[in-house]
Amino acid sequence: MPKEIIRRVKKIEIKTRHLVDGLLTGAYHSVFKGRGIEFSEVREYQWGEDIRAIDWNVTARMNKAYVKEYIEERDLTIYLLLDVSGSWEFGSERSKKEAAIEVAASLAFAALRNNDNIGLVMCTDKVEKYVPPKKGKKHALRIIREMAYCKPENRETSLEKPLRFIARIAKRRSVIFVISDLITGDFSKALKTLKTKHEIIAIGVNDKREKEIPDVGYIYLEDEETGEQMLVDTSDKGFREMYKRTQKEKREKLKKKLKKMKVDLIEIDSAETFEKPIRAYFAQKQKRQR
Repeated sequence: MPKEIIRRVKKIEIKTRHLVDGLLTGAYHSVFKGRGIEFSEVREYQWGEDIRAIDWNVTARMNKAYVKEYIEERDLTIYLLLDVSGSWEFGSERSKKEAAIEVAASLAFAALRNNDNIGLVMCTDKVEKYVPPKKGKKHALRIIREMAYCKPENRETSLEKPLRFIARIAKRRSVIFVISDLITGDFSKALKTLKTKHEIIAIGVNDKREKEIPDVGYIYLEDEETGEQMLVDTSDKGFREMYKRTQKEKREKLKKKLKKMKVDLIEIDSAETFEKPIRAYFAQKQKRQR
């Protein structure tokens, strides 16, 4: 591996270590460890047990109450679905790409500490790269290297196909982190299908300039994915307010859609540290599980 690649991967590892050591590992463990279960056998129902565990088909055949028994899976499989479309290069202070990679790297190292399998799917409007789930530090560093040096063929975004891809390859119950600016077409159908078997957490990485535009006179706004440009007058207060309102409405619509499907959303500003929203999410999730 070239020295320059080693240095860059090491830099990301060092930068994310603080979050993994100080905040993420314990919370990650308590929230996700043991969440996966697999069927073991059926046995006779014991008085006082939860009747929801009764297997009514077996009970009807045997004329006695039987329950399904499950065992915890020894480890968990985590998938990072990383949006690498053209818009991830955008950033007023630092790129969404840099922020997204740091978030993904932190999750990869948390999975490593928890002895979980970690897989990576990088996507645009198609699957650009797939790294199958494995354990170990060497594998975690490979995932960081793939993210840092990804050169996608396409620039447009569509999460529909990548989500369906994971639905095909993920044979056992997994936790899937969708890391994207979520500026894309409707992907709710694929998300709904995936949600029936897996736990999904959306991490929306956005830049403050996508929410509102400052008064800087005439500027060209360029679509990072299509390259299309439009000249706008940012000194026009009406235009700025309309832009801000439109973006807010889009975000609120997305939040409602995800909430309806019971998909958690963590919102991250690319210019700020992601420790606070990640910490708040895990704290909230721990409370819900008590």
